[in-house]
Amino acid sequence: MTPSAACIQLVQRFEGCAKKQADGRFVAYPDPGTGGDPWTVGWGTTGADVKPGVIWSQQQCDARLAKDLASFATQVAAAIGTALTNQHQFDALVSFAYNVGIGNLKGSTLLKQHKAGDYADARTQFARWNKAAGRVLPGLTKRRAAEAALYGS
Repeated sequence: MTPSAACIQLVQRFEGCAKKQADGRFVAYPDPGTGGDPWTVGWGTTGADVKPGVIWSQQQCDARLAKDLASFATQVAAAIGTALTNQHQFDALVSFAYNVGIGNLKGSTLLKQHKAGDYADARTQFARWNKAAGRVLPGLTKRRAAEAALYGS
């Protein structure tokens, strides 16, 4: 499976392409939950190449999002294995993993319940992941609700 337009739109809606400068380029910014690492640029891109002072064009932001989503899709597909998964479930899981990391998805009750075919409980598990640095963040609460809605649609 590959991420659908619904997945891309969901990620873009919640990640935003933030910190646009007057010249149309985007500057890296600290994680809103920690005030530091991981630094982020564009559509929520993090990594060793994203640090203070990094500036990307819109084209760089869009290209990296496409590359990262393809990578997350491959990793999510491997984590799901042979479990029955529809496109909306896959898209929600890719968005989730993009935000919290593939390691967190792999160790989650959300994935365990999905693989067990308990889709109703899996859907409720999204809501548990609304904290950063131990604090509930309203943006994460909204994102998890949107992911759960997509998962269940």
